[in-house]
Amino acid sequence: MSNLPHCPSCDSEFTYEDRDLYVCPECAHEWLQSGEAEETEAVIKDSNGNPLADGDTITVIKDLKVKGSSLVVKVGTKVKNIRLVDGDHDIDCKIEGIGPMKLKSEFVKKA
Repeated sequence: MSNLPHCPSCDSEFTYEDRDLYVCPECAHEWLQSGEAEETEAVIKDSNGNPLADGDTITVIKDLKVKGSSLVVKVGTKVKNIRLVDGDHDIDCKIEGIGPMKLKSEFVKKA
């Protein structure tokens, strides 16, 4: 019987050792063997590498087409009071004249 810990991500019992890491074959999660699972919070950065936080004001650096409509978010559009979320589009916001949107952090800079 194996004494390896269960996966902290999916709780699978089928973990294995790979050098100084534990690996889960079911969800591909890897973590250090240092006893506790590593809890690191992802830092979302703008196009210049500045960290973003909830409530920041950002500026759009590229014309962005709004999917499903003919609207365009123009370069230089300021967006106030952003909210950071997990996923491919990591910024939730409301843009005047367009409404609620999700943006990728690579197309904005901190104002």
